[in-house]
Amino acid sequence: MSQEAPTLPEELLLLALDPRRGSPFCRNRYLEFGMAGAALAELALQERISESHGKVTVDQPLLPHDPVLAQVLDLLPAPEKRKFAGGVGAPHWVRRNGRTVEGLYLDLLVEGDVLTRETRRFAGLLPYHRHPAGPRNWSAQARERFAAAEAADFPDPRSRVLAALVSTIGLSRFVARDGGKSRSAMRHLIREEWPAYAVRRAVQRDRANRSGS
Repeated sequence: MSQEAPTLPEELLLLALDPRRGSPFCRNRYLEFGMAGAALAELALQERISESHGKVTVDQPLLPHDPVLAQVLDLLPAPEKRKFAGGVGAPHWVRRNGRTVEGLYLDLLVEGDVLTRETRRFAGLLPYHRHPAGPRNWSAQARERFAAAEAADFPDPRSRVLAALVSTIGLSRFVARDGGKSRSAMRHLIREEWPAYAVRRAVQRDRANRSGS
């Protein structure tokens, strides 16, 4: 990971995790969805994939230089597979691959000493992880970059899709500095940015499943 040019999944993870406690400010399942959406957004910005009517297709199957992003691209069906000739549904892909994508980027940041990993046990039995800031803590820089984009009304495609993702996973109230006006602007971006809209659909389905159980 480069501190000067983090990818969208790296940036979202830095914004989402409490640097002291190591737990996400938002619901972890929604962060998983957001990480998958951020990876799709990064691939789209690099013109590796495209979206039409909710379907994602791979346009450039050659793997990107980033090894983690290459693993994410490999999770998408190759264009020559007839079953997926029309693409794969973006919300479905987000739901199915969110945990895997989050795990890849957590491992990346732990390996780079940006995060540390603490293993704890729920009720003394089930293990789970926390990821506080590591020796190379870049959380503050991520927040500064987001604040600068917010102050400029999210002027570029990368900042707009990040703001939309932040909003749709319930993270905006923890990172927005301009109060309700800014959070409202971020919500409006969700429908304009297809990766964030796919995440919203995944979040909505998760809520419906939980309320019906």
